[in-house]
Amino acid sequence: MTTPEVIMGKISYINASPVYYGLDKGLLPDWLRLLPEVPAVLNQKLLTKKIDISPISAAFYAMHHDEFLLLPDLSISCHGSVLSVLLASHFEMEALTDKKIVFSKESATSASFLKMIFASKKIKPRFETGPVQNIEAVSGDTDAVLVIGDVALTQPWAEEFEFCTDLGKLWFEMTGLPFVFAVWAVRKSFARQHPSLVSKAYDLLLESRKLGYANMDQIIQMGREKLNLEESVIEEYFNCLYCDLDQLKINAMERFFTSLFEQGILSKKAKVRFF
Repeated sequence: MTTPEVIMGKISYINASPVYYGLDKGLLPDWLRLLPEVPAVLNQKLLTKKIDISPISAAFYAMHHDEFLLLPDLSISCHGSVLSVLLASHFEMEALTDKKIVFSKESATSASFLKMIFASKKIKPRFETGPVQNIEAVSGDTDAVLVIGDVALTQPWAEEFEFCTDLGKLWFEMTGLPFVFAVWAVRKSFARQHPSLVSKAYDLLLESRKLGYANMDQIIQMGREKLNLEESVIEEYFNCLYCDLDQLKINAMERFFTSLFEQGILSKKAKVRFF
């Protein structure tokens, strides 16, 4: 009996490189196909059954938690500064009421996080989606911009905007907790139909990540070549990132979900459920 093909999403930013290193270097079996995309696209493809297993935004999981199960011990998280999720602003955060904040469609968790922060501080800006792939793409009447991923690392946002707030650092200052930006999930329906395949794919991800952390020098070099940044910058970035999901991070994620619910961003409380 032939094994059905499993389609697995892959974040196209460098932050997921440690998890996919082994799969990129020979571990990928013929029944598993990787689909690289930005997080927002992966979110929708998992929901609409175009892919079977994928990293997705933590906030997107919260919005659709009845549809998904999380894979244990996998995330993209930080414990303090993250460097790649920034609010770049011409004004201090407390002065952004009625100001225009632009974010891309790629930033589900970061945008929800930012909205939750503003709601808790009684700050009421105007949110718009728009192009933020580089500084030149941001329109001149923009007061602040939320930038995520590789673009946050490669563009000189601090030169153009007076105030740059690292959202990972901001969350840590508010809570003393890590922040979980992305999680790995499987559709419940797929997990029910193919539990052994999900287990095999999950084991491959863990083995791939193990190889990744054993070869961080290579991952840093790959990141340097892709983003054309100094090696020290890439190394600092990876030192900020965690790809596990221990109990403290689960607790932090549950606190984030509770805050989203309390601020009216989620219509019902999200439950963390694992495969």
